[in-house]
Amino acid sequence: MMIQAKICGVRTPDAIAAAVAGGARAIGLVFFPASPRAVDPSFAAELARQVPTGVQVIGLFVDPQNDDLERIVGQVPLDMVQLHGSETPERVADVKSRFGLPVMKAIAIGDAADLERARSFELVADRLLFDAKAPAGVSSLPGGNGLAFDWTLLAGQRWSRPWMLAGGLNPDNVAAAVRASGAQAVDVSSGVEDRPGHKSPAKISAFLAALRSL
Repeated sequence: MMIQAKICGVRTPDAIAAAVAGGARAIGLVFFPASPRAVDPSFAAELARQVPTGVQVIGLFVDPQNDDLERIVGQVPLDMVQLHGSETPERVADVKSRFGLPVMKAIAIGDAADLERARSFELVADRLLFDAKAPAGVSSLPGGNGLAFDWTLLAGQRWSRPWMLAGGLNPDNVAAAVRASGAQAVDVSSGVEDRPGHKSPAKISAFLAALRSL
C-alpha cells in the first residue's frame, strides 16, 4: 500500500493538479496570516472546488478564534480542521463539537517527552501529526520550517489514532523517514517548494514518486 501523503500550503491550481496526479490523499490550505502559504478564504474556496472527490481538503489553523473558524468553515468546503498551535485537548474537543468536522492535532516534537505529551490528544483528536519543534529564536512559524526531528523516536510506538509524519521532509529523504519512523502517512510543505510559499509541481511529483517506490 502506498504511503498516504498530504501536500500542505498549496496556493495554485498547478500544485493541486500535481498533487492529485501523483496520488496525494490530502491537500492542505493554510489559514494562518503570518505564514507565506496563507490563502484568503474566498480564493481557498475556489482551490478547494478543484480538488476531486476522494482527496481531502484540510484547513490549517493556529490557535484560531471561534469567529475566524466560523467565517472560514462557512466559506471553504473543508473535510478536516488541522490545529497547529498551542491548543489543549479541551480546545480540540471544543472545535470538533462546535464545527462538526474531524480535527487533526499537530504536536511539535523535540524529544521523547514531547511524544508523551501527545498522548493526551489521543482521546479527542481524529488524527495526530508529528512535526519538528523549531528551536527558540529560529522561526515564529509552528510548521513549514524545513526542520526535521529524530524519526526513530516514533519507531515501534503504538497510537490509538492514525498519525502523520511532518517536518523537513523532501523528495530525497522521505523514503528514509518512512523507514525510520514506521509512518504510514506523511505531510510535506517547504520540501516541495522553490521558495517559501511557492510550490513546485516538479518537486511535488518527485516527492510522491519517492513514496510510490516504497
